[in-house]
Amino acid sequence: MQAQFHLSIPVRDLDTARAFYVDLLGCELGRVGPTRLDINFFGNHVVAHASPDEANQHVARFESDGASVSVRHFGAIVPLEEWERLASQLDGNVEFTMVPQTIRPGTVGEQRIMMMKDGCGNIVEFKSITPERVFARDQAGA
Repeated sequence: MQAQFHLSIPVRDLDTARAFYVDLLGCELGRVGPTRLDINFFGNHVVAHASPDEANQHVARFESDGASVSVRHFGAIVPLEEWERLASQLDGNVEFTMVPQTIRPGTVGEQRIMMMKDGCGNIVEFKSITPERVFARDQAGA
């Protein structure tokens, strides 16, 4: 069995979380409890816990590739066809914090990327980069 990633995230409310992750993204819903949802997030186990105070905390930001990015974010690396499908599906349905784009063109770090608010206090990122380049370094080793 290949390892799966597990992530527990705070959400403002479960109905909004379900609408974003299940209805909009098409993720499969797993176990459901009064204060949690288990979500099959592109083959990984994400648990959304109703915790409005935690979800509403201020999160620091940093500059990356011309965008102000939330320090706290997560997401999935998907094949280009899936990234393009998601970009089209999400356009007009989410608040992008980084619009769908190609960053670092012509370098080993070239990738398609987009980031958006999930409506629950979290930032979700989708990127497409070939597997052999995910951890690749440029000539200088940076």
